Amino acid sequence: MELSRLAGWNQTRDDWEMMLRLDPLGCFAIEADSQIAATTTLLCYGNRLAWIGMVLTRPEYRRRGFAQHLMECALKRAADLKVQSIKLDATSQGQPLYEKLGFKTEQIVERWLHDGRSSPDRLIEPSAASSQYSLEMDLEAFGANRSTLLQNLASRNSPNTIKGAYCFSRGGTRCRYLGPCVAQTQNAARLVIEHTLRDSAASGWFWDLLSANKKAIHLAQEFGFVPQRRLERMVLGNSLPKNDEMVYAIAGFELG
Repeated sequence: MELSRLAGWNQTRDDWEMMLRLDPLGCFAIEADSQIAATTTLLCYGNRLAWIGMVLTRPEYRRRGFAQHLMECALKRAADLKVQSIKLDATSQGQPLYEKLGFKTEQIVERWLHDGRSSPDRLIEPSAASSQYSLEMDLEAFGANRSTLLQNLASRNSPNTIKGAYCFSRGGTRCRYLGPCVAQTQNAARLVIEHTLRDSAASGWFWDLLSANKKAIHLAQEFGFVPQRRLERMVLGNSLPKNDEMVYAIAGFELG
């Protein structure tokens, strides 16, 4: 948590604990002077896809090769598990290292912000929601089975779901987080997102989306969000079949 705070990231203690539950052998760290100096996580979605995240180093330990060493540990584990594709969302600071390790840019991920000073614009009343979501629909959109992740997220906060769409949210140290959200149509996405945003967050909202999904960008604008930052989604290995047009919000930079 101290490394997250120093970097200005949004993850909470619950987020870190969830990573440890989901794949404890994929959580790597370097200890120096009796404290955690650097971290990296590898979350495997079967052997089709693995996601690298939480690449953090204390400022006083940077430029010592800690991040590269932990990345190499994560990549070795992925290779041992015969994972077909490895992805991550790269900041401008991390991108040179990832390119050195063979990652290539796939697309741009954008973070959009609603500052919380006013409630996001309310559009239309959604139909009754439930906590049931379609794993088949999620697999089509994401390209890998992440049912265990969704179960963990649902145990923290039930998603809003209608036929053809679902939307999760969770707390953050800076803003409440919107996502993941998967929908078969823009109107279905609008309904579950509106229902989720009904619980106004005084701290504001973060919404991370794929810039290639213009319908998601249009919805973010409708709800009063503004773009804040851009990251590069990078891949090492095979490209997997997926449907980005169904992804209206990602699960998180560390989750995919």
